[in-house]
Amino acid sequence: QVLLEESGGGLVQTGGSLRLSCTASDRTYSLPNMGWFRQAPGKEREFVAGISWSGGTTYYADSVKGRFTISKDNAKNTVYLQMNSLNAEDTAVYFCAANAPLELLRVAAEYDYWGQGIQVTVSS
Repeated sequence: QVLLEESGGGLVQTGGSLRLSCTASDRTYSLPNMGWFRQAPGKEREFVAGISWSGGTTYYADSVKGRFTISKDNAKNTVYLQMNSLNAEDTAVYFCAANAPLELLRVAAEYDYWGQGIQVTVSS
């Protein structure tokens, strides 16, 4: 069982930025294809961004395209989600997930491992 650990969440004002990080508790586990999802109160979990194991291919939800950037540092075994121009609609618990087929990175059910999630709150 691989445990993923998110960090970097918190409270930010509208228009601000945050960078989330995700690493594996087992440092020998090389992060494969990865994804970020989020879940707001009363809503279903939704895809935010995904990245291939090499970092060469990325996908974004339309709602975050142009504002969020997913990246991967294989040397540090960490995946990042840089979030800029945040607004109230971005308030949610954010989850990182590991190991889904590249063509199915948008599908939560395809991932093998999940972090526990981290709160991001955007205040107006």
